[in-house]
Amino acid sequence: MRVLPAIGGNGAVKKWGFVAMHAAIAAGFMFLLQRFALHESQETSLLWALTFAVCAAGLAYKQANR
Repeated sequence: MRVLPAIGGNGAVKKWGFVAMHAAIAAGFMFLLQRFALHESQETSLLWALTFAVCAAGLAYKQANR
């Protein structure tokens, strides 16, 4: 089912908020997993977090445009 955008232009704000939320959650999850569960260095953990954040943002953006 397709959701109609809100009147007043709130649709763009909600879309970018959705994308940012997914990126932040993916980055946080990956950082915590790498740093504390897998005992990797901080640099490696941040690199993986950044990679997953970019991928999650891309997927969320594609979903928001469907």
